[in-house]
Amino acid sequence: MIAPVTTIADTKGLLGTLPSLRLDVPDYIYTATDNARCSKSEIFVKEGDHVYMGQLIGMRDGGFFKQPIHSSVSGIVDGFEEHYHRSGKKVKFVRVKNDHKDEWDPSLKPRSDEEIAKLSRADFSKILEDCAMVGLGGSSFPTYVKFNNDKKIEVILINAIECEPYITADVRLMEEELEKTIEGMKYLMIAFDCKKVLICVKKKHKSLIKMYQEFLRRDENKGISVCPVGNFYPQGWEIAMIKSALGIDIPSGHLPSEFGIANFNVSTVWGIYEAVKYNRPVVERFISVTGDGIRYPSNFRVRIGTPLKVLLDKCGGYADPEKDKVFILGGPMMGASLPSDDCIITKTVTSVLVFNHVAAEEGPCIRCGSCVYSCPTHLEPKQIMDAVKAFDKERIKALNPLRCIECGLCTYVCTSHIRVTDYIRRAKMFAKTK
Repeated sequence: MIAPVTTIADTKGLLGTLPSLRLDVPDYIYTATDNARCSKSEIFVKEGDHVYMGQLIGMRDGGFFKQPIHSSVSGIVDGFEEHYHRSGKKVKFVRVKNDHKDEWDPSLKPRSDEEIAKLSRADFSKILEDCAMVGLGGSSFPTYVKFNNDKKIEVILINAIECEPYITADVRLMEEELEKTIEGMKYLMIAFDCKKVLICVKKKHKSLIKMYQEFLRRDENKGISVCPVGNFYPQGWEIAMIKSALGIDIPSGHLPSEFGIANFNVSTVWGIYEAVKYNRPVVERFISVTGDGIRYPSNFRVRIGTPLKVLLDKCGGYADPEKDKVFILGGPMMGASLPSDDCIITKTVTSVLVFNHVAAEEGPCIRCGSCVYSCPTHLEPKQIMDAVKAFDKERIKALNPLRCIECGLCTYVCTSHIRVTDYIRRAKMFAKTK
């Protein structure tokens, strides 16, 4: 066992070196019927039905897209319960009693390399849509949508930056699933008829960079290379990544595809490999569980639908159990805060942070300008906040809060502990109304 760690630097540095623990799959697994992008769903199974791993058990409705729901284990549907979702909301979950056989849906057939080589971009899109592939870096944006255009893609960027503090899940994935991630990149090259892939990794990950460079040196495919980028936050934001890797500025309101660029998170690439090669949806993921509120920070390779409490127990339980805890799903800058540990691990949960609660009283704005200087999209957070407080809708729209990526830097640097990002979120809601 490692000693508890308490600082951002120690946590990320030490945790990133620890191998991922494989947990026994729990007796009960939970699958969300709704999520942050889909508020409606139709469930195709009922209590008492047998399901296979990877079986289609429902369909979510996201308005402009549909999203299949799959079981991550084989077993018997045992009922429905409400738990917290990574979005911070309570949603309904299908509860499946695990039979511990992990029997895949017999309709899911693997593809040969020859079959994959003949797939069109539209074929890839259909495969990923049927497998409910989404951005596994936390965005949950439907991956197949990125394939639904006819623009020529000159370069594919793989986002392996993982720029938020504490999170090390992508680093572990890259070290432990190197060959599958590279194969997934090759599939992207086939889909987009693209000859160049850049794996964007922070410069400080020297051993990881060397590992991939050595593997790629021996590999027959010459189109994939490592692209070291800056060690700053939010370097993982796609606009910052594209600027660092290619020197191209993507104007607000424009898509990378307009400039011949496609980008994918490295965990998503791993999921794409499983979908294309085996026709399988994502049923497990790499996840970091850390913070000063637990005894032993750990990396896990965990089945989707596992209750958070199972992971916390494997981390030795709470440190200082008498203190109130703060739970964050995702990074500390852009993650969602939950009121309790009654949460289920879904496919887009990159990390769980558990902190001892520290009260911080909000003070008056001292007009120091820190929020302005730190904003990566060059907004005026203080002015936006004042416009929200005054309910000045026209002023809010004029300040263009929709450019905000909700990186959280304005709140982080505020010397008065004002939750500036929350005001920006409210401003974005105002700006979207007529």
